[in-house]
Amino acid sequence: MENIIYNHLDYSILSWTVFLPVLGALFLLLVQGRAVIRWISLLFTLATFVISLPLLTHFDKGTHAMQFVERHDWIPSWGINYFIGIDGISILFITLTTVLSVLCVLVSWMAIENKVKEFHIAILTMEAGMLGVFVALDFFLFYIFWEAMLIPMFLLIGVWGGQNRVYAAIKFFLYTLIGSLLMLVGIVVLYYTGGRTLDILALSSLDYPFKLQCWLFLAFFAAFAVKVPMFPVHTWLPDAHTEAPTAGSVILAGVLIKMGAYGFLRFSMPMFPAATKFFTGPVLILSVIAIIYGALVCFAQKDFKRLIAYSSVSHMGFVTLGLFAFNTQGVEGGILQMVNHGIITGALFLMIGIIYERTHTRVIADYGGFAKLVPWYAGLFIVLTFASIGLPGTNGFIGEFLIIFGALKARMLYGVLAATGIILGAGYMLWLYQRIFFQDANPDYEVSGHHPVSDLTAREVVLLLPLFVFVFWIGFYPNTLLDYMHASVEHLIQRVNVTEMAGSGKMIANYLTEIF
Repeated sequence: MENIIYNHLDYSILSWTVFLPVLGALFLLLVQGRAVIRWISLLFTLATFVISLPLLTHFDKGTHAMQFVERHDWIPSWGINYFIGIDGISILFITLTTVLSVLCVLVSWMAIENKVKEFHIAILTMEAGMLGVFVALDFFLFYIFWEAMLIPMFLLIGVWGGQNRVYAAIKFFLYTLIGSLLMLVGIVVLYYTGGRTLDILALSSLDYPFKLQCWLFLAFFAAFAVKVPMFPVHTWLPDAHTEAPTAGSVILAGVLIKMGAYGFLRFSMPMFPAATKFFTGPVLILSVIAIIYGALVCFAQKDFKRLIAYSSVSHMGFVTLGLFAFNTQGVEGGILQMVNHGIITGALFLMIGIIYERTHTRVIADYGGFAKLVPWYAGLFIVLTFASIGLPGTNGFIGEFLIIFGALKARMLYGVLAATGIILGAGYMLWLYQRIFFQDANPDYEVSGHHPVSDLTAREVVLLLPLFVFVFWIGFYPNTLLDYMHASVEHLIQRVNVTEMAGSGKMIANYLTEIF
């Protein structure tokens, strides 16, 4: 079967989806007035979402081939092309990105009062960069989008962040930049060993020597592990989340950290299958450590936002565990959980931002008795709490179920250990809910029977509603998303499982000798 399909839709629909936010950012340079800027930003994010919908409705779910492909010569002398397309994996993240971008504009409507134009330009360019990563099929183009994302996110944290925003922004930038530079070395090596081409599909179809695969796997792993983030290169994430504005945290949790796991799927596994198999054990161990460590650290957090940030370390550990199980249940569960985490954690950060606008504190001990003060807020927050801990009927359940099932099928011990992370997750999330909503009320929020904390507004309910719809829609009918990825996941697993690594100590020693 061919690896490329030129769909009958408008040939440039994918380019319009990627670059319409850039057009919006350029348009913002020409206008003045905070209200006008906000409405234009909302208009362009909504238009991007609407334009992306035909990608879902016209997508052929029966093939793993790239669809809606656009290819043009760019720098022919270097073998560089403008080459984009999507498959059953990347299409899900296109939709997730366009939905969350709209919500980021809405949640910032009243929260951002300083440098409003610059803020919305950063949001729009950030959206374009994220979309570009998911559609790029040329390494040069991919790397431009991959690095371009750093600038607006650095600004979102460093300009509109909290008290320690400069420290958090620089830490985020250095961690991701160092990993990206190592990946660049790997891309250059691939260029010269793969026939002087940067075509990702062509390079993915070649068979590289095992020694070269291992070194290239490690080079790419440096970039993707930081982006996930995997233990022990995760320390930038809590700082970035804590200091970022609400929109920055939503983008960071909802999309940005998914790009590391997406990199494993798009590059590491199909290009370096033997090395992927060889390093599976260490990756699974790091995943289990992240699951348990991230959950335990949550119990020690005093900051509302920082607790959810550390929970992301634990949840992304589940994702990498499922991906490296190399069976249908694990890989599909990992991909589904990437989307689910973007929905649940994105909604949690939105909820934190909403209550922070009222209280101006994220210290958990400052809260208490909020079940009476803001009952609608408390009711919606418990739904997200249940989704985060994987209650049946919510999207979090089906993702974690498939991952644990796949892990048990691949490595029984790792599956059992990972399951303890679900128990710990229930512990810290329910404890968090108890402290905020049911412990003794903070007298600062009760003055002569009147409190200054108001419940959710109509704008905030509209803002949150789409994510709650997805929580239950995916929870009750996960095939809505799973159908898109079946063919692509099956093809990927076949590619990886072509090389079966022997497990004997002698064979492992021989491989280590060959590498070093």
